[in-house]
Amino acid sequence: MDVPTKAVETSINPPKDLDAGALFVLKSEGSWLHCGYHLTTSIVSPVLLSLPYAMGLLGWAGGVMWLALAALVTFYSYNLLSLVLEHHAKLGHRYLRFRDMATHILGPGWGRYFVGPIQLSICFGAVVASPLLGGQCLKFIYLAYKPNGSMQLYQFIIMFGVLMLFLAQMPSFHSLRHINLLSLILSLVYSACIAAGSIHIGSSRKAPPKDYSQSDGTNGIFSAINGLSIIATTYASGIIPEIQATVAPPVTGKMFKGLCICYTIIIITYFTVGISGYWAFGNGAQGSILSNFMAGDKPLLSSWFLLMSDIFILTQLAAVCLVYMQPPNEVLESFFADPKRDQFSVRNMVPRLIFRSLTVVIGTTIAAMLPFFGDFMALFGAFGCIPLDFILPMIFYNVSFKPSKKSLVFWINTTIAVVSSALAVVGTVASIRQMVLDAKTYRLFTNL
Repeated sequence: MDVPTKAVETSINPPKDLDAGALFVLKSEGSWLHCGYHLTTSIVSPVLLSLPYAMGLLGWAGGVMWLALAALVTFYSYNLLSLVLEHHAKLGHRYLRFRDMATHILGPGWGRYFVGPIQLSICFGAVVASPLLGGQCLKFIYLAYKPNGSMQLYQFIIMFGVLMLFLAQMPSFHSLRHINLLSLILSLVYSACIAAGSIHIGSSRKAPPKDYSQSDGTNGIFSAINGLSIIATTYASGIIPEIQATVAPPVTGKMFKGLCICYTIIIITYFTVGISGYWAFGNGAQGSILSNFMAGDKPLLSSWFLLMSDIFILTQLAAVCLVYMQPPNEVLESFFADPKRDQFSVRNMVPRLIFRSLTVVIGTTIAAMLPFFGDFMALFGAFGCIPLDFILPMIFYNVSFKPSKKSLVFWINTTIAVVSSALAVVGTVASIRQMVLDAKTYRLFTNL
């Protein structure tokens, strides 16, 4: 069956040939509410469980200040990116992908050799990290009921990967809207559980000694840089144009409403988890605050409470993985699908099934082999997320709108871009340093 490959004609979306990736994966059929669900799932994820640890690297003043400043800067940044997209849409160029946007504004080399590879690296990194974290959640549940169990981490990672094999066949970004609404609700619920658990432990007789002191010298500096990078990464998305592409035209103002939904959830979850976790455990807060809920093999909270929280986190991880699979799916479909045939024809279904399954299998295999992949994600955050979310939106706005060099907005954008560039460089150095320090513990298929 043949299908039209023209975009709907409107005042901001003139007819244009679309490739299969844009036509099938990035369908522009959503509302601003759907946009809010997608945005929230792309940002608010179980990575926020590392916020107490990051605050421990920065201290009370530095941690709370950077948590608030990063929220303000990223909200501003994502809104600028949306305004640039709306501006070009009104001029007759609605860009559905980050790399297309970079190509038009900065030149073809930027889209093909910088933005495209970095974005796909971040997305595939999330496809690897989700089975890893999902496997850790499953192992946590297993050990809670069978403390001396012999199953290894890689087996649980494979279990999560099998689940993702089925979910990965969701046909488009827009088709995830109900899953992402559930994800939004789950993020609120498990954040409330984590905050309540932290407060309960911190005020009980089992409370660990609270140490809020900061390291001095070189170690203190690198620790602070790592803390800044971790918090910046928790606010990262990297797929804002693809999310805006799911909105039905006209798009004006819809992304801003979606961002308001997203950042309401961010403020509720990030600050409650970060502050309560750091208050309860101080510098003893671990990379995932869930680890602090165990004292050796003994849980500090009721087993049913930990199980419930873990199931919520596990379920949301699947939604996060699906969201970050969409840009790679779009690229694969643009190569292997036929836009002139129906999306659900055998001609298009077979390549979709094969290549999406391969994406999950490869990501799950890497997660099982490299359970220390979190160290690599810190590196991706420094040289990938910061440029896409903190630097390029400022450059895109200044190039597209050409504000006066005497205007406040020009200097705000320039300052954010310059400071973020410096943070990306030092964050990359700090991440590599941490990887070198941890290298002695790296083993393939390690049972962490």
